[in-house]
Amino acid sequence: MDFNVKEVFTAFMVLFAVIDIIGNIPIVIDLRKKAGHIQSEKAAIIAGVIMILFLFLGKSLLTIIGVDVNSFAVAGSFILFFIALEMILGITLYKDDESTSVTASVFPLAFPLIAGPGSLTTLLSLRAEFHVENIIIAVFLNVIVIYIVLKTSSKIEKIIGPNGINIIRKIFGVILLAIAVKLFAANIKELF
Repeated sequence: MDFNVKEVFTAFMVLFAVIDIIGNIPIVIDLRKKAGHIQSEKAAIIAGVIMILFLFLGKSLLTIIGVDVNSFAVAGSFILFFIALEMILGITLYKDDESTSVTASVFPLAFPLIAGPGSLTTLLSLRAEFHVENIIIAVFLNVIVIYIVLKTSSKIEKIIGPNGINIIRKIFGVILLAIAVKLFAANIKELF
């Protein structure tokens, strides 16, 4: 086993920045309002499982279905783009009539928000640089942070208040839009 604290820390910070669970608090609060309740444990565990599975099977899975990493990232950028538009414009594009807490916990929370194209493609690039066990520890640590944030999002909402949430929502909507555009631009070049 090649345990390395520096690798774990670097992989953790990279994933933490890409997942951006703090920035996703407005989306989490929004989902909680739509669904009534979000199963934090379920969302965090499912996101963790998706990330670990993708770490091992990602590249071969994409190859089997004939999709390269760049196409996957471009598709993911569209999802992020529409979520960002919802946040900025205050409209609902994703509408699920059967919106239960289970569905909200899995889609769009666990996937594609937490374990989304950004974090999944990041995992593939981390795998090229770091030892797998260090990446797994980094994913596990991120899952713990995600769980804590999901569990305390209603307390965070009380502290910030509805106006604060709206402001943060719009700001992070723009940031998410920028990430979507960057993800799109970086990967569309590779496709052509």
